[in-house]
Amino acid sequence: MRVKDMPPSDQPRERLLSNGATALADRELLALLIGSGSRGTNAVELASHLIAHCGDLRGLARSDAHRLMSVPGIGPAKAARVIAAFHLVRQAQSEPERRRITCSGDLASVAAPLLRGLGRERVVVVVCDAGGAVTRRAVVSEGGGDHVPVSVREIVSTVLTSGGVSFGLAHNHPGGSLDPSPDDLEFTARLHEAAETVGLRFLDHVIVTDTAWRRIGLGAP
Repeated sequence: MRVKDMPPSDQPRERLLSNGATALADRELLALLIGSGSRGTNAVELASHLIAHCGDLRGLARSDAHRLMSVPGIGPAKAARVIAAFHLVRQAQSEPERRRITCSGDLASVAAPLLRGLGRERVVVVVCDAGGAVTRRAVVSEGGGDHVPVSVREIVSTVLTSGGVSFGLAHNHPGGSLDPSPDDLEFTARLHEAAETVGLRFLDHVIVTDTAWRRIGLGAP
């Protein structure tokens, strides 16, 4: 029997919409991905064949397109949908939980993994949405042991092209000093002014070492 000929209460899509994904068996969830069956085989039966061919769901997740397409009824389109779905799951699992910047300490914590343990200076911008949630971390400049060239225009452009509403800046001092240099102070003031000009909220600028951090200031409280 074709899936669409089943009573609506038995069709996987309708059951998922009514009761949630946990109400469906693995073969029914996979059937929704592949979309349709083949001649003489409905989508749920085809999904069962596909899982059995790969051994189990773990084997299915590791399979390439050629292995999937060796199952009769699985063509390029169906194979691509299955592979794309498992890849999205892996992507979601590998992404860190979005952090929210509520203070200078949060900014330092988010930027620190990109700054610590380096023998050269690096500048990182942390881009946030309207609610303060981090949407992007980007290295905007990298240079020598105690100084790195950095452009106000490049930082502002990075935030704007990322769709940011607010942002913070962080850089490391490989030598371990937490004292801002005159250049650090002057650059922070220029960045704060540029952010106001284009309507961005500048959160703060912090110095990060391997063991501590310090705010330079001039950002929003």
